[in-house]
Amino acid sequence: MFRRSFHRFCAAEEKRVGTRTVILGNHPVSATETYIAPRFCDNRIVSSKYTLWNFLPKNLFEQFRRIANFYFLIIFLVQVTVDTPTSPVTSGLPLFFVITVTAIKQGYEDWLRHRADNEVNKSTVYVIENAERVKKESEKIKVGDVVEVQADETFPCDLILLSSCTRDGICHVTTASLDGESNYKTHYAVHDTNALCSAESIDNLRAAIECEQPQPDLYKFVGRISIYNNSFEPVARSLGPENLLLKGATLKNTKKIYGVAVYTGMETKMALNYQGKSQKRSAVEKSINAFLIVYLLILLTKAAVCTGLKYLWQSNPHNDEPWYNQKTQKERDTFKVLKIFTDFLSFMVLFNFIIPVSMYVTVEMQKFLGSFFISWDKDFYDEDINEGALVNTSDLNEELGQVDYVFTDKTGTLTENSMEFIECCIDGYKYKGVTQETDGLSQTDGPVTYLEKADKNREELFLRALCLCHTVEIKINDTVDGATESADLTYVSSSPDEIALVKGAKKYGFTFLGIRNGHMKVENQRKEIEEYELLHTLSFDSVRRRMSVIVKTPAGDILLFCKGADSAVFPRVQNHEVAPIKVHVEQNAVDGYRTLCIAFKEITPDDYERIDRQLIEAKMALQDREEKMDKVFDDIETNMNLIGATAVEDKLQDQAAETIEALHAAGLKVWVLTGDKMETAKSTCYACRLFQTSTEILELTTKTVEDGERKEDRLHELLIEYRKKLLHEFPKNSRSLKKAWTEHQEYGLIIDGSTLSLILNSTQDSGSNSYKSIFLQICMKCTAVLCCRMAPLQKAQIVRMVKNLKGSPITLSIGDGANDVSMILESHVGIGIKGKEGRQAARNSDYSVPKFKHLKKLLLAHGHLYYMRIAHLVQYFFYKNLCFILPQFLYQFFCGFSQQPLYDAAYLTMYNICFTSLPILAYSLLEQHINIDTLTSDPRLYMKISGNAMLQLGPFLYWTLLAAYEGTVFFFGTYFISQTSSLEDNGKVIGNWTFGTIVFTVLVFTVTLKLALDTRFWTWINHFVIWGSLAFYMFFSFFWGGIIWPFLRQQRMYFVFAHMLSSVSTWLAIILLIFISLFPEILLILLKNVKRRSARSPTFELPTLLSYKHVDSGDS
Repeated sequence: MFRRSFHRFCAAEEKRVGTRTVILGNHPVSATETYIAPRFCDNRIVSSKYTLWNFLPKNLFEQFRRIANFYFLIIFLVQVTVDTPTSPVTSGLPLFFVITVTAIKQGYEDWLRHRADNEVNKSTVYVIENAERVKKESEKIKVGDVVEVQADETFPCDLILLSSCTRDGICHVTTASLDGESNYKTHYAVHDTNALCSAESIDNLRAAIECEQPQPDLYKFVGRISIYNNSFEPVARSLGPENLLLKGATLKNTKKIYGVAVYTGMETKMALNYQGKSQKRSAVEKSINAFLIVYLLILLTKAAVCTGLKYLWQSNPHNDEPWYNQKTQKERDTFKVLKIFTDFLSFMVLFNFIIPVSMYVTVEMQKFLGSFFISWDKDFYDEDINEGALVNTSDLNEELGQVDYVFTDKTGTLTENSMEFIECCIDGYKYKGVTQETDGLSQTDGPVTYLEKADKNREELFLRALCLCHTVEIKINDTVDGATESADLTYVSSSPDEIALVKGAKKYGFTFLGIRNGHMKVENQRKEIEEYELLHTLSFDSVRRRMSVIVKTPAGDILLFCKGADSAVFPRVQNHEVAPIKVHVEQNAVDGYRTLCIAFKEITPDDYERIDRQLIEAKMALQDREEKMDKVFDDIETNMNLIGATAVEDKLQDQAAETIEALHAAGLKVWVLTGDKMETAKSTCYACRLFQTSTEILELTTKTVEDGERKEDRLHELLIEYRKKLLHEFPKNSRSLKKAWTEHQEYGLIIDGSTLSLILNSTQDSGSNSYKSIFLQICMKCTAVLCCRMAPLQKAQIVRMVKNLKGSPITLSIGDGANDVSMILESHVGIGIKGKEGRQAARNSDYSVPKFKHLKKLLLAHGHLYYMRIAHLVQYFFYKNLCFILPQFLYQFFCGFSQQPLYDAAYLTMYNICFTSLPILAYSLLEQHINIDTLTSDPRLYMKISGNAMLQLGPFLYWTLLAAYEGTVFFFGTYFISQTSSLEDNGKVIGNWTFGTIVFTVLVFTVTLKLALDTRFWTWINHFVIWGSLAFYMFFSFFWGGIIWPFLRQQRMYFVFAHMLSSVSTWLAIILLIFISLFPEILLILLKNVKRRSARSPTFELPTLLSYKHVDSGDS
């Protein structure tokens, strides 16, 4: 019967997919029909990746997907299966160390996730069953259960609010754990259930909810509830986001609520929002992969050369089978191709340490530990919000030092988003002042004479519009039962603009007293209380750029009040009303104020009946509800009458201008992407010095392009004209644009959303690409770009367009609101401001900071140092491993290519794990080759590392040639010294293992002292790990060679090290070889110091970008 009645009720709707039906309390709505509960997921939250049973196989699979780990696994298997010159331990132990350390780290992190999950899943909740409160664990909640939540408790799943302890069925919640917004949000129960405030009454309720399937958008929900009373036909009510209580939100200012679970466990919006964030890769990771390929080719070349030379050597029978080493019959019968392949693999194993497997672990540790320096930086701490910077993604630390383009929002990012009502305009008359008892508003000027002002009724109508057209709530203490005219009102809203307008109306005598039971109360200038019934709210969205309310006055009239951007309101009002107000709006925009236009219209009862029916029908739709509601809103908000406009000031953030100027000086291009009108945004750009007074502005807006049939042709003409101008200024053969800015006229570009759409979506298919390419050429030549009237999707499109430019420039996006999330996710590095528009941007970002000014230090200091450190780490790892393996390669020329190891197996194993790992890790965490204050005060230093400068071919060849030189010195130095004189006191010639140990000792000391020479910022940690590593090597060598180890078949290193160092000649030889190896490096450092002293210029400050340009051009 339920299904029949439900289908009959929905007969007008098309067949739907993607919805679910929830039966309230899991009670059948009909006693005559069998109820089979649908199956939904339980309420367990699972954020962990592993279980006890799948941890080992799953973790190993994930780790061996990394190329270096898989490569070393193959090498290890070759050593196990083929007769290779080195023990499988030499590659197996480092691999085991890397895999184990990573597994422990990931296992610990997952254990923390398991523990957090259990705290949530085992928490206590109360469910209404058979008219009683039943205590349960949170994980046992099922879809359809009615849950009771007390004040200050978090919601255990996504609930539809049925009732609360308040008379009008509302409750207040905070969603700080979801989007960071700490202000109270108001949620509503449908009026048919808001009186059910006891377990008995709730249990007797029979209802079904049909809603959309789970989706992650926190701010969207579409559904409807059908309530079954004694009558056969159910009563249907629409459900929206205002009825949905999200898991993780906290109940505030309300003693108790009842709600029905609609989404549970991993289907809640909170769980869906923490799944599957796209992985970003830094430019350094790509360089590492390129270097790995080069070194893999070097490895293959070495193995191939040695294999070829071995068989060339063995072509002489005396070399192939000497009398003292006869071959066995099995060796003679071995297939030659197989023998060649086996020898090739053996050489691969012998030289495999040229690939630094431990580098990945070191890089991960450096990124993870290094990210704490951002969180610990006291300069990022903001006392207003009592928070500092937060690192959400440590994988991109070094990318902060490689940024080419900065895309920034305006409101809340460059500005404070702290709104103050400045003035208003009514019927063309400007008002600015305070309340006057007799005359109401005080005006400062008018279109005709100073004393003229608008009609008194129009003034009051305007102020009533400000008091009624908003979504502001009154925050009330628990001890206060409602707001009165004498209460000290605290306004709360998700938009600071709305609070500013309501406070502005209060300043002029009209006070909003709150809403109760669907009635809004306003105190007028005569201290009389006016009550308006709120019939409908046509909510704001970024596409419509306006909002409206429909109210019924005490006299029974029905009015629509609308406020919105001038571009959204002017086309919908009478034409003759626009001109006088447009003058003030444009002037306010030039002054840098945010403007909104206010309009109204009277609605007849017949029209309202039609509007009400259309709105209810659109709200009841489960499919395409937003599109249907937008269409209805569009039809309603027409033929309005313009009353006036408001001007609200949004102050520039502290040090915003200095920050932008420093970014310009560092060679970064700054683009402002905002939804504000051009004049307001342009004024802000001049105030924050994005545009200088000398900057020539190029405009691509609706004003310059003009409307009409020829606008595409006019756009094309402008694009060609601007390109010619810029190409003349910046010829193709000019040097770097970053330096060229300092010598040429600066250009800035302004473009609006409609013109950008025209460029990207031209109707002329043949011209579309040329439009886009010409536009990009213009943008690349401009020092700053302002994009106004941008929709959120357009912001992401611009970032994507720049990302795909030739050379793949590194992009950074910074914003504070939900409309900035798309560009933050699109860019290489996303930074969220912990602002007043919520925390959606901060939650979706890679890094979040309290203020825009913190971007300066984050990039110029932290970014510079992070990049320099990790670039040095990567180059150093390849350098020290080439130093390690080159002597082994050269040794093959002196041992008949017999694959004889030069180093002992213990040294092969411990070199990367113990002897040389900690000094470079400490260096990569602590090094400051330039003082932080110098980095922030001289932004030009940022340009020296831009374009991945330290990981280009030049530096890579330098490190490679240095390693080749030092490796050659290690081997041949030891070889010639051992040839010309005896290092032994008794006249004996040194043996194979003594020779290899001398080479290895020189190697360890040289690569460690090389790092010491590179260190500019010494701490006790650097001293400890550098000298401690060398001391540990000496201790280990004495210890390893001082004991006869029972598990070793050959005691080849016994007493070798101690006996070697007993000779003074050996000491002198080691010291001499270390000096010869480091001599080029020492000489280079001395020459650099001499050059730096001779070329040292007087210190300078950077008060403006112009002074920076003057100094730069002067130096050149």
